Amino acid sequence: MDRKTVLEYPSSQRGRGLMENTNESVTAGTYVFLLFLTLINIMNFVDRQLLASFANWIVPELGLTDTEFGLLTGLVFLFFYSVAGVFMGMLADRYNRIRLISIGLALWSALTAASGAAKGFVSLAIPRLFIGVGESMLTPNATSLLADKFPPSRRGFAIGVYYMGVPIGVATSLLVVAYLEPILGWRGCFYALGALGLALALVVLLIKEPKRTTDVAVEVEVEQPTFREMLSILWGAMSKSPALTLTILGGVSYHFMLGAATFEQLWFVEERGYDRTEIAMLTGWLGLAGGILGNLAGGIGGDAFLRKTGIGRPMFVFWVMLIMMPFMLVRLFVEPGTFFFEGCIFLGYFLLGCFYGPTFATVQDLVPTQIRATVIAFYILSVNLVGVAIGVSFAGIAIDIMRQSGVADPYTWALFGFTLFSTSAIPLFFFAGKRYARDKEALHQSLKEAERA
Repeated sequence: MDRKTVLEYPSSQRGRGLMENTNESVTAGTYVFLLFLTLINIMNFVDRQLLASFANWIVPELGLTDTEFGLLTGLVFLFFYSVAGVFMGMLADRYNRIRLISIGLALWSALTAASGAAKGFVSLAIPRLFIGVGESMLTPNATSLLADKFPPSRRGFAIGVYYMGVPIGVATSLLVVAYLEPILGWRGCFYALGALGLALALVVLLIKEPKRTTDVAVEVEVEQPTFREMLSILWGAMSKSPALTLTILGGVSYHFMLGAATFEQLWFVEERGYDRTEIAMLTGWLGLAGGILGNLAGGIGGDAFLRKTGIGRPMFVFWVMLIMMPFMLVRLFVEPGTFFFEGCIFLGYFLLGCFYGPTFATVQDLVPTQIRATVIAFYILSVNLVGVAIGVSFAGIAIDIMRQSGVADPYTWALFGFTLFSTSAIPLFFFAGKRYARDKEALHQSLKEAERA
């Protein structure tokens, strides 16, 4: 078999030392490894979310407009994060993933500390640009490692636990605001978290890189593809798998709402009358509870749904979003301080948690092993550079325009518009789930054909 044939038929091979992942059992050490990666991801999202969580302090002190704040939390950060992520994914498919995670953690932590010294838009934008480069190293490497350590039947659970880092990190950043800001000030919180991350980066270096595995037994050995060939395989995988493409598009649509949600702390204070410290505390605890339960429900529920129905995990996300999105729209207009209003905050974090395990596991399932990290990086680029960046950046511009035009409650209407836009994810996940089994089988057949060639 020549090298071209293997690349045309996306193989789960990745050269010498590749093992078939047939062991359904998971050791205690593997779970410890999962929890450690989750801890790093929590740090990732605490540092990333600090700017949004401290919005009610940073925006007035630095004299930022909503457009400038949207750019700092949107395009300024996400452009480098997303574009660099594709290259980091390619590196993860070729080099030591543990070392790459350590380098990334050290880089973004140092720049988080530097952000605490900002005096205005430009001096805050510069470290935000390069924080994205550091953070882009984590998830492509981490999800690739988890795909090697966990069998396919438990991959949704593993990624769901890892992605607890999103809601827990967001919630923890709000709790930092509530409990540490009165002691350290917002700048001191940036310095302290940066120092903590640098110490954790040294601990990462003590971990041994695990062997790479494949889901299907293939006896041939192939050379590692070049970066250009990785992109070619990625394009081939997407063009041959509608379920993969629809899942990515669904993730992009869902993230329009998440991008605009960057303005929620400002909305709570300016249009719903909350005290800035009290609402940080309330949303922090509600987010912590909702996020943990949501990630467990998404990871375990998505895996169970796939096993019992044979329908892809995106269909599980479809049902969750179909039920919960009406609450996300209605909550914007109900009386603040009520049980329903605060319950909807909880449901928002629960929905966020449910999303990650099923969708990232689906992306892992539908691509060749040798580009798992690359395609995850491409997925991250898509949801962040298109979904989140558009949501937060255009929401900031829209809020400034509505305020200048005298529109009442501009934050409310911006959040409503982007949440409504995100409902387009519902049909995308439905059709991705319907198509999943057929595309998964097609991938396995291509592996067998490549082996026989």
